[in-house]
Amino acid sequence: MSERLDRDANRELRARFDDVYGQYQQLRSGLDSLRGRLTELRVTRRSADGQVSATVGARGELIAVELDPAVYRDRNAETLSSKITETVRAATAAATEATRELVAETMPAGSGSVEFLRTGDYGALLGRADAVLGRGEGPT
Repeated sequence: MSERLDRDANRELRARFDDVYGQYQQLRSGLDSLRGRLTELRVTRRSADGQVSATVGARGELIAVELDPAVYRDRNAETLSSKITETVRAATAAATEATRELVAETMPAGSGSVEFLRTGDYGALLGRADAVLGRGEGPT
């Protein structure tokens, strides 16, 4: 009887392992795809008057700024500076949102990574690990 119980337990453990390993492989494949998509992500925003455009990558890094020749007619450096800054900020905000959406598509629901990208709270990254280790509250 004990030998049969051992075999049943081993079969159940093996099935559980296969399930977890399959989930890991799917997540790993998704992360490889995500890395490529994030590497290629470019977001461009234009100023309200169309004279300035800014392109940023997934991390908000500035890739390009383009100025329409019309910006030189005004000759107001402060206005141009503000216009560039606002346009870069808009592009960065849009890239942050696009990055969050791509990560949310790939990561499991309730993932600390998604919550971190949404809130900037580093505790979200460690919440599950802390809970598992008994170091505080966190999702289980």
